[in-house]
Amino acid sequence: FIPLVCSHFIFYRQSKNNKMKSFIIALAAISGASAFAPMQSSRVSTKLFFEYGEFDGKLWDNEAKKQVYAKWDPNSPRTVNNFNPFETWDGNSPDCSGFYPGETRYKDPLRGDASFAIMMAERAEAEERAANPKPGDRPGCPGCRN
Repeated sequence: FIPLVCSHFIFYRQSKNNKMKSFIIALAAISGASAFAPMQSSRVSTKLFFEYGEFDGKLWDNEAKKQVYAKWDPNSPRTVNNFNPFETWDGNSPDCSGFYPGETRYKDPLRGDASFAIMMAERAEAEERAANPKPGDRPGCPGCRN
């Protein structure tokens, strides 16, 4: 405030060229002082709260996938709790929240035991599911990825 009062006093006593110089110096003094003043805005939190699926951090085996599949509604929009855990995308299976490898929120799940006998039993269940899909399970339905 003081440089502004002084600049007005000087402004009226000098010639036109010097008036402009005085004005610029006063403006620089005022704007330069604000660089050292504390900011008045409040901080914004940068923590993100993402929702993940029911089995996040738990074992993501065939039994867990069957539980998620039983709750899946193909006619409702796809969410972290409403997705087909047996649906593949570019050859990849989803994690326990329905995200695929390469997506931002994908988390590598804790996988169950694998052996030839277990895989053959899972294959028989997969063939049964493919032969008897849920009502509304078709490509392009709201609960599907594609």
